[in-house]
Amino acid sequence: MAIPQNPGPLLTTDLNADDPIPEGFTLIDVRGEDEWDAGHAPGALHIPLDELAVRIEEVPDTDIMVVCRLGRRSAQAAAILTEHGIDAWDLSDGMAAWQTNGLPLVSSDGDIPTIA
Repeated sequence: MAIPQNPGPLLTTDLNADDPIPEGFTLIDVRGEDEWDAGHAPGALHIPLDELAVRIEEVPDTDIMVVCRLGRRSAQAAAILTEHGIDAWDLSDGMAAWQTNGLPLVSSDGDIPTIA
């Protein structure tokens, strides 16, 4: 996958199903706890959107991909991160497209992962 030079949206369909989080990137999932528990990307960091500004110090010093269910919250999160001087890309179409495109999912409780 070719990562755009400047932060902005990334298309879910561009991600490699075998290794969807590009090297040098961290995926931050900004959905709520119930959504995260039901199904999320392996290796993702969970910081709900409403906690992001106060947990900004937890954001790793890497390039950041941000995801939510459909894309609205992740766009807001990418804007918050950018305001803090962090390069952030919004993962277009969110976890719904992640699941549709067959990218890997795990659940917090061991059940079959799903995107609700």
